[in-house]
Amino acid sequence: MVRLKACLTFVAAVMAISPASHAEEARNWPSRSVTLMVPYSPGGGTDIVARLVGNKLSEIWGQSVIVENKPGANGVIGSADIARSQPDGYKIMLVVGSHIINPVLTKSVPYNTDTDFTPITRLAVSPLVLVVPKEGKYADLKSFIDLGKKNDVSIGYSEGQTQLTGELIRQKAGVKVIPVPYKGGSPLMVDIIGGHVESGVTSVLTALPHVKSGKLKVIGIAGDKPVDAFPEATTFSQAGFPGVQSLSWYGLFGPKGMPDSVVSKINESLLKATQDPVIAKQLADQGAIVTLDTPAEFNTFLKDEKKKWTEVAKAGNIEAK
Repeated sequence: MVRLKACLTFVAAVMAISPASHAEEARNWPSRSVTLMVPYSPGGGTDIVARLVGNKLSEIWGQSVIVENKPGANGVIGSADIARSQPDGYKIMLVVGSHIINPVLTKSVPYNTDTDFTPITRLAVSPLVLVVPKEGKYADLKSFIDLGKKNDVSIGYSEGQTQLTGELIRQKAGVKVIPVPYKGGSPLMVDIIGGHVESGVTSVLTALPHVKSGKLKVIGIAGDKPVDAFPEATTFSQAGFPGVQSLSWYGLFGPKGMPDSVVSKINESLLKATQDPVIAKQLADQGAIVTLDTPAEFNTFLKDEKKKWTEVAKAGNIEAK
C-alpha cells in the first residue's frame, strides 16, 4: 500500500509539472536543428521552396533547418514518417495538394490525413494550368472546349490532382476527355511537344520553361485570376466555366499533438520569411500567392478540398487503387 501511494504521488507530481515543462519548452523552441521533410524528389518545386524558406527560417531562429527528401508513393512514404514522429516541432513537412488527394485515390494509406497531422499553415497557392503545343489546332481555351465537345481530346496527367482536374474539365466543360497517365510532369511535357498527347494538366512551374522556349503554351488557368507568366491564357471562369477550379498549394504539417505555441511561432516566422524578396520572387514566378492561413483556416480548406475531390472522383467513376 505504501509503495502504491508513492507511485500515485510520483505520477501526480509528473502530471502537475508536465504542462509547465511543455510550455517552457515551447517558449524556447527551437533549441536545436529542425528537420523540414519534403516527401518528394530533390529539385522539384516543393524542394526548391522548402530550401529557400528553410534557409530563411535558419536565419530567423538561429538554428539549422535541414531539408530532408524522402520520396515515394506520391508523398505517402515521407508523410508516414512525419505521422510517426514526436510532436515537438523538430520534424515537420512541406507537401502539395496530393497529400489530401492520396486517400481519395489510394485504398491503403498508412495514416489518417484528418487526424494524424497538425495543420500548421497553407503557405501559398498556385493554379494548375492546361497546356497545349504552341503551334497546334487549339488557338485558345474557347477553341479547345468547342472542339473537345465534338471530338475526343487526350489530356495527360502526372499525379492525383492533375488527374482529377482533367476529370473536372470533362464534368464542368463537357469536353470528351481521354485521360493519359504519366509518371511525371517532365515526360508529359515532352510528349505534348512531340505530338503524342494533345494537352496536359500541370503546374505553373512545370509548364514555364517550355512556354519560355516557345514549344508549348498555356491556354487555361484553373484559378480565379490570370497568371502574368502566361498572358495568352484565360481562366476557365472567364471562358464561362467557373466550376473548373484546381489550386496547387504548399502546406506545412507536423505530427498530431504539436503545441499551439510552437505552431504559432512557426507561422510568425513564415510571415517574416515570405517577406524576403528572393522567396517572394520564387513564389511569384510559380504564379503562387502567399496565403499563410491560420491553422483553423487551413483545416477548413483541407476538409473542403477532400470533399470536393472525393465527389469529382465518384462522379467520374474513378476508384481508389
